[in-house]
Amino acid sequence: MNAAIAMLTPRQDSLKEVSRARPLLGTLVEISAASQHEECSLAAIAQAFSAVENVHRLMSYHDAHSDVSHINREAYDREIEVDAHTWRVLRAARLMSEASHGAFDITVATQLSRLGFLPAHEYRPTSSAYGTWLDISLTAPNRVRLLGNVQIDLSGIAKGYAVDLAIEALKAAGIHAGRVNAGGDMRIFGTAPQCIQVRNPAMHTQAVPLLHMQEGAAATSAGYYSEQVHEGRKVLPIIQPHSGMACDSGRSVTVIARDCMTADALTKVVYANPRSALPVLNTYKARALIVEHDAASNTCQIFDSMKA
Repeated sequence: MNAAIAMLTPRQDSLKEVSRARPLLGTLVEISAASQHEECSLAAIAQAFSAVENVHRLMSYHDAHSDVSHINREAYDREIEVDAHTWRVLRAARLMSEASHGAFDITVATQLSRLGFLPAHEYRPTSSAYGTWLDISLTAPNRVRLLGNVQIDLSGIAKGYAVDLAIEALKAAGIHAGRVNAGGDMRIFGTAPQCIQVRNPAMHTQAVPLLHMQEGAAATSAGYYSEQVHEGRKVLPIIQPHSGMACDSGRSVTVIARDCMTADALTKVVYANPRSALPVLNTYKARALIVEHDAASNTCQIFDSMKA
């Protein structure tokens, strides 16, 4: 089930909307396209799913043949070449790490596997010391090397990139309005505004409306269906950059940005430390909406970074 939901405002035009869904990227990916002819929408959706499938193939932590597994297995010993899409995401991740002073870090795979969020891969010598994003060397064109004892996981940014590629595919096919939602990483465009809602952090079947959007991206990080209990705490697969501990579950963070890759990565920065995230949000011209459930009043409070 998706963390974020878009509710379409009733159309005032003659466009016909078609929607399809497939399990990809570790979640359910839903793609909708609106055009005057259903066959055109279906063809465009097929192209959009092809773009998502390519990202899944290249950047899956679980697939032994992916670029990510190739990096984790072999880039420790030598520089290797990866697909241009993978390198582009690695570059974007590095820029986000620099802007957030390490609050966003793709080298947390070892910690996530020890918490049970990822399978354990014995790709390299183990060590009690963890490396950081600074241990990833990127050389154009499309070459990568790991300089320290790290393993990478791109799940905190690759979903958003896949959504962006799917939107590009819909637009290239001549679609007038479309929506792609990959487990709460969403991007929309078109002629009618859509209401962006998230699930109540305490009551997952209850939707909380956030805003209306006609063009742009929204990504959400929350514990809805991914949280696990670790040492008596409900935690998420988001690692605090300085302590190395997993973040507590209990709130929902949605970031609004121009593209979904940026929004996807920024949700982790905001979730890890909302107070220090404002400069990073400003750098990327993004907005954060944090939903917390107040048990005393049994209501949700929404904190908006634009009003901070």
